[in-house]
Amino acid sequence: MPTAIAAALDQVGSRLKGLRAQRRMTLTGLAEITGISKSTLSRLENGQRRPTLEILLALSLAYRVPLDDLVGAPEVGDPRIRLRPGLLKGRTVIPLTRQPDGVQAWKIVIPAGKADPEPRVHDGHEWIYVLSGRMRLVVGRRDWTLDAGEVAEFDTQEPHWFGSTGDGPVEILSIFARPGERMNVRTESPC
Repeated sequence: MPTAIAAALDQVGSRLKGLRAQRRMTLTGLAEITGISKSTLSRLENGQRRPTLEILLALSLAYRVPLDDLVGAPEVGDPRIRLRPGLLKGRTVIPLTRQPDGVQAWKIVIPAGKADPEPRVHDGHEWIYVLSGRMRLVVGRRDWTLDAGEVAEFDTQEPHWFGSTGDGPVEILSIFARPGERMNVRTESPC
């Protein structure tokens, strides 16, 4: 095995352990999500076992990060991001950021159709910009309709839900930050 490949594989365990810690997941929880035994996950993280492609793919899906990030693949010099849409609860979700931690950006396409809001709560803060269509946003007891060009910002610890108004599909940009992470907004000084 070439030295560069062996060196990359030697670093996978610490990356996996770091990702799990950042996501505040237990080995048991990760084992339930991936179907990989807890002992195998532990051995991977401690460098006692080399990962297979099958295991790396399962972990990549569980953590929602590109496989390249798990193995520490070198950048190839191409600045373009290859967007890979996924389907989540009937919505097309396209990641716009590649980092497994920090502020996350997503383009989400929500199909037409009225849905009963199912508010949920989780740690973090979210900003939503409506690109096209009309979006229904429920935060706590408040219920709004946002049109293209409108923006919403809210604490995700408050029960919230968003979807189409039923008039047609809606496209949004979502920027999500976990607790302790901040988005730096730069503005020009008035001087």
